[in-house]
Amino acid sequence: MVQDAVYGTLLREPRRALHARLAQTIESQFAEMTESQPELLARHYTEAGLMEKAVDFWGKAGQRSLARSAVVEACEQLNRALDLLATLPQTSASRRQQLKLQIALANALMQVKGYAAPEPKAAFEQARLFMERAEALGEPPEDPLLLSSFLWGVWSANFVKFNGEAMRSLASQLMELAERRGAKVPLMVGHRLIAMSALHTGDIAGSRSHFDRSIALYDPAEHRALAPRFGQDIRVAALSFRGQALWLLGYPELALADVERSVTDAQEINHGPTSMYALVRLVIINTQCGNYAAAIKLTDELVALATQMGAGFWKAYGMLWQGIGSALTDDPRTAVQNLTSAVDVYRSMGSTLNLPEYLRYLAKAHAQLGQMDDAWRCVDEAITIMRSGETWYEAELHRVSGEIALMGGNSDTEKAEAYFQHAVSVARQQQVKSWELRAAMSMARLWRDQGKPRQARELLASVYGWFTEGFDTLDLKEAKALLEALAM
Repeated sequence: MVQDAVYGTLLREPRRALHARLAQTIESQFAEMTESQPELLARHYTEAGLMEKAVDFWGKAGQRSLARSAVVEACEQLNRALDLLATLPQTSASRRQQLKLQIALANALMQVKGYAAPEPKAAFEQARLFMERAEALGEPPEDPLLLSSFLWGVWSANFVKFNGEAMRSLASQLMELAERRGAKVPLMVGHRLIAMSALHTGDIAGSRSHFDRSIALYDPAEHRALAPRFGQDIRVAALSFRGQALWLLGYPELALADVERSVTDAQEINHGPTSMYALVRLVIINTQCGNYAAAIKLTDELVALATQMGAGFWKAYGMLWQGIGSALTDDPRTAVQNLTSAVDVYRSMGSTLNLPEYLRYLAKAHAQLGQMDDAWRCVDEAITIMRSGETWYEAELHRVSGEIALMGGNSDTEKAEAYFQHAVSVARQQQVKSWELRAAMSMARLWRDQGKPRQARELLASVYGWFTEGFDTLDLKEAKALLEALAM
């Protein structure tokens, strides 16, 4: 209190001089403090009225916070830097600095507000205007990865909002840029984005080769430091979604190996958004393999980490999978409550990615409670959203729709069979053996109940016989048991 009182008695100019002297002393004599606490110097230089130095240190503080996964602090610090920079005379150097800080801010906002939320969208739009200004003035950015980072960010927003056409266009732009420059990092990111675009629009087999190429280009010593520039570590991201592709293609053991390795790598990198990214996919693959208890435990870890970091997007993701956990453990009432709330939060961030999957679980929970109108409303909405181009989930959505048609007081076997037939057809077209196995099991059970065990066994045996691994997973265990029952 005495210190504050004395400080308050200082006139403006002596106060500024004191802050300037403190900042200059720290910067010149305490290199470790300058490196580890740039926000301290930023405050002193701001109070001293030395705005160019203040901008430099607010920018360094924001970049450091982003690298340390302190995303809320990064947003505040980068905004301070940009606000002060806007008050200074424009030079070529200041314009380059402005663009760099703007892209970093957009990156941080995606973690806090959501990838497709208005705030990061506006930040990327401002970055685009800065880039156009630089191009008009003939001032190319000094950082060769800045354009790649920008394209990744805009692609990510379109991915989470799910605009398939824009995703493919942006991924192609990045690949063209990489091939033109012969640059490894843009090429690695480009393969990742093309793979993600292909996976979610139904070309699962095609996505695998691009994931392979992205992973092959990665050098841990050279590329781990890039995680804050591209949202997550590039290899961890590629491994996570290659695991998803492998599970869909019918290789659950390989899928688990990929996502488990991605989590191990993320722990070594110690970058929060990378850890959350890897945890999400580990939750999903464990769920798809039937390891529900493990998935629920991992989901709780995800929510705790996201809450600690102030990462709103990843917390919403965790809440969705907590609701799904309730659905999978025969608690439909809790599932309806949790999923309805989580879907609302997720949508409020501008996100539609994977909504057909979440709505499918919500529909099934409604049906289990006898709320058939609500169940079919969710199914219809999921199918409508899927028409935007996110078709990787199409077979499973139709299979579950068939299951719902058999529930309630008015079981419709004809409608169910049509849904199952569609699910089998789409799964075969997309070469997604895991979805095909589930659809074949649903159809086999229906045909068994209709007195057609031979047709049921022939259908299921043809799919089950394709698999070469993963026989300890829930789907393959259930398929084997059903085949044995049909043989009696």
